[in-house]
Amino acid sequence: MARVTVMEWQRTLLFVDGRLDRVLEPGRYRYRARRSELVTVEMRPRLLHVNGQEVITQDGISVRISVVVTWAVADPVVFATGAESSQLALYAAVQEAIRHSMTTATLEDLLTDRGRMSAGLPEALTERAAALGITVTEAHARDLMLPGELRRAAQETLLAREHSRAELERARGEAAALRSLANTARLLEEHPSLLQLRTLQVAAEPGTRIILDPRSLTGDGRRPDPGAGEI
Repeated sequence: MARVTVMEWQRTLLFVDGRLDRVLEPGRYRYRARRSELVTVEMRPRLLHVNGQEVITQDGISVRISVVVTWAVADPVVFATGAESSQLALYAAVQEAIRHSMTTATLEDLLTDRGRMSAGLPEALTERAAALGITVTEAHARDLMLPGELRRAAQETLLAREHSRAELERARGEAAALRSLANTARLLEEHPSLLQLRTLQVAAEPGTRIILDPRSLTGDGRRPDPGAGEI
């Protein structure tokens, strides 16, 4: 008799004469080695990296997307017997789900909302994974790779957009300043005494030099009469 130890994170399928006899839970077992075969299944969560998948967007642009899938075995019997390689079958299912998801997204959607690349991926994999004895807990797109020409065009578009925003903000600031000056001019025109008050405020500040126009001393805009007051 042979012995086998099944770890906490494993399940071992015991086949006797080619037929599944039972699933061994964590523990230590004895079995007949000559007539038996053991298949050990890893039950801990795993990561599946699907790198550089070339897909076509809704507007006909070819891009490459990398996806990371977190999965675990839910049914060790189905996982071991349902397909020659359940992990490869999951890989193919992820490829198909990516291509299907991208047919409803434009390049602009992907550039402005990176979450759009992962939308619907876990749901699209649920049924296919269950048929393989697998549970998919998370699936998200990690990288978006554009062809060289598109990458340069996207960068130029982004720079142009930022320049336009900066020019718009500058124009808004200048318009606000002009409105403020116009309002100030109108206020001084309606209340001339405010100009004199403002002049006094500025004169009170240290280091201020004021040059007076002699014409302003008469109050009517005329130069003072040198002979005024003489008999």
